[in-house]
Amino acid sequence: PSVKVHVKVTCLSSGSDSDGGEKVIDNTLNPDFVRKYILDYFFEEKQNLRFDVYDIDSKSPDLAKHDFLGQVFCTLGEIVGSPASRLEKPLGGIPGKKCGTIILSAEELGNCRDYATMQFCANKLDKKDFFGKSDPFMVFYRSNEDGTFTICHKTEVVKNTLNPVWQPFSIPVRALCNGDYDRTIKVEVYDWDRDGSHDFIGEFTTSFKELCRGENQLNVYEVSADKTANTVITFRAADLYVKTTSFSLFICFRTQIHFTVAIDFTASNGNPSQSTSLHYMNPYQMNAYAMALKAVGEIIQDYDSDKMFPALGFGAKLPPDWRVSHEFPLNGNVDNPYCNGMEGILEAYHQSLKTVQLYGPTNFAPVVNHVARYAAAVQDGSQYFVLLIITDGVISDMAQTKEAIVNAAKLPMSIIIVGVGQAEFDAMVELDGDDVRISSRGKVAERDIVQFVPFRDYMDRTGNHVLSMARLAKDVLAEIPDQLISYMKSRAIKPNPVPVYSPSDEPLSNPV
Repeated sequence: PSVKVHVKVTCLSSGSDSDGGEKVIDNTLNPDFVRKYILDYFFEEKQNLRFDVYDIDSKSPDLAKHDFLGQVFCTLGEIVGSPASRLEKPLGGIPGKKCGTIILSAEELGNCRDYATMQFCANKLDKKDFFGKSDPFMVFYRSNEDGTFTICHKTEVVKNTLNPVWQPFSIPVRALCNGDYDRTIKVEVYDWDRDGSHDFIGEFTTSFKELCRGENQLNVYEVSADKTANTVITFRAADLYVKTTSFSLFICFRTQIHFTVAIDFTASNGNPSQSTSLHYMNPYQMNAYAMALKAVGEIIQDYDSDKMFPALGFGAKLPPDWRVSHEFPLNGNVDNPYCNGMEGILEAYHQSLKTVQLYGPTNFAPVVNHVARYAAAVQDGSQYFVLLIITDGVISDMAQTKEAIVNAAKLPMSIIIVGVGQAEFDAMVELDGDDVRISSRGKVAERDIVQFVPFRDYMDRTGNHVLSMARLAKDVLAEIPDQLISYMKSRAIKPNPVPVYSPSDEPLSNPV
């Protein structure tokens, strides 16, 4: 199912002053565009986007009559998968010129059934009552698209104090900010009077994204009507809990997805030097292994911050002693099996075909256990692991693989199996567990974490490989969001607070 997201655009030092009509910000090199674009987001699809920036000099609708400032290409997954769903990229498109930077941020809308519980306290409020102190209460307002404000919550009155602590309260996020986490929230503080002529003490503004940062120095607000008092309002606590937790909330709030690929190097694939082999390297088109890898990898790589991926092989004899291995790094480096992006994995795959001897049998358990070891070390919801196995044949270690999968079902990981070639894949269907949950030694898997598809079912009849790959990726990745959420719910893990953004923030690194 799709999730609706806002996409917001900001540009830095684009090199010219803009001036003009609608969707234009006048005379600035650093425009922060107010308009947000609502897009349907699908994790399992590659959704390409292009942003063009112009300097508008007239009211002409013809863009050719205006100055082109630069452009950028990206995917919606890149934006959602960036830390705090904030992607910063250099503008290009003008040879030899630095065009500035564009910042793209995304935020989920969906049905926004989130609720927030929060509490505030104040210190040294202004004294408004002649015979006593003050009887303060707070009024919360949601900002509207037209710049007006609508009241959405009023706290209780705390009698006769300048240092009130208001009771915690719960409110739907939609009521607070209409599901837009960046939208301004205005808060006014009053001294209650019996006759209804409440005295204004002061006000401050914030946003739900700021409140989600919890209790810290950024959630302390100065409040006074005349800007002379030392009054502060402190955000004491906020607990964002979600009735219907969404995949994109976890990704936005820094759940990193780690992608590992395992490729079948058994002899049943055929001699790689012959055109009948499933591993044959045709100079004019990719083989089925490369297409499956590229189809899935190009989408899932958007959710891994450093784009470094472990790539493994199984079922081959390795030099120099030519022993069979069911868990070897494609790049030949046992200590560091990571490859740089999809191109790095494909290059390591091609190189392995030249150095190893295809053999057998077809054992899955070693590579499943390999990824499970990493997943077992990080079970707090900050990381989730996806293993892609591409294979041509009948599995040889069914009992061991079923046991490995049952054990892995308790961990933050999912397994995708893509079958290539014309073999019968009945055993893979059993591992999939859609109809009957997989079990081993009397233990039933805690979750369904395996998705199997035969690649031949997605081959386009006209030979359009791009279409074949898109269809494959859509089906094999469609279950990942629900599998991630099922793990989080089973461990009562909620999305982490929105991180405080700093330009010096470094992306999370892969586990070693």
